[in-house]
Amino acid sequence: MLRAGTIRRVRQTLLATSLAQGALVAWRVAPEKLDAAFDFLFRDDPFSGHVVIRTADPATPGASYRLWTTLKVPQGYSLRKHAEFLQRQVGADNFRLMPAKKLFALGVGHVRRRGIEIGSRADVLAEPIDTTIVELSDREWRILTAVKREFTPGEIVRELWRARAAEAGVDLNEFYEAGRVLNARGVIGRFSTFLEHVKKTAGDERVTRYNALFHWAVPKGRELDAGREVGRHHIITHAYWREGGPEFHNVNVMAVAHGLDKDVVLAHKAAIDAHLREAGIDFEYTNVFWGGRSEIKPSEISPLAYREFCAKHGLEPDTMREEPG
Repeated sequence: MLRAGTIRRVRQTLLATSLAQGALVAWRVAPEKLDAAFDFLFRDDPFSGHVVIRTADPATPGASYRLWTTLKVPQGYSLRKHAEFLQRQVGADNFRLMPAKKLFALGVGHVRRRGIEIGSRADVLAEPIDTTIVELSDREWRILTAVKREFTPGEIVRELWRARAAEAGVDLNEFYEAGRVLNARGVIGRFSTFLEHVKKTAGDERVTRYNALFHWAVPKGRELDAGREVGRHHIITHAYWREGGPEFHNVNVMAVAHGLDKDVVLAHKAAIDAHLREAGIDFEYTNVFWGGRSEIKPSEISPLAYREFCAKHGLEPDTMREEPG
């Protein structure tokens, strides 16, 4: 299935929110530069993950921000400086960095979300997830880099970690022990197979067709309450508190849902809206940004890889670091 393209990748996932500073980035790019900018961010920037061209009603605040990406930079480096470098490379007119203040849902599972009853939600509120960074040594990063690289079909063998231990320059027992320590420190996620959920698979089918980014502007002080209510809905794959700023009518709660039928996705959105109001959380503004062309890859988070990237692009790594304080 990996060779046929039904499975997109097989890899050990990491809890990247604990390992690198990240943000959702909206880019305002002239229409004639949009596809080239998309290609650069997908192919040439290993720190940009999801790359999506989105559309909204032209009257929607922020509708001119068509290109959306996730961005992570390794510990010690500056998100803004990296985004400014990317802005120069793609010729963007402007960008908006939206780091997550809290996460309420962070997952996948598009297939199991088919057929979910409209408005279906968990009996309990979603638990907020912090974005506290765990610092690692160079040795731990070397091992983690070997752990997280996705597997080729030929690497899926009985002792699949033996070659990765050699790649990291440690024996197998040391590799396993490092894995146990890193897991205890909360940076190891699931060992996962990812279905191709955007492009057609070998059977000419799609797992999902519509990718919707929901926006809500809830009253200040109610962001946690709203996020926990949104995140408990089973249709939601991601939910977070992010500040959209004046470019996006000051939205502060966002969520992602997928589906094969646009009207069904909108019905789920309407059910969430109604539930928020029933829970006593009003909102002055809401909207939907629909995904079109998209590519998905894990963001690189290794400081070693960042130094290599800087060398390739003629950047001095120290100039890309966060300013003290």
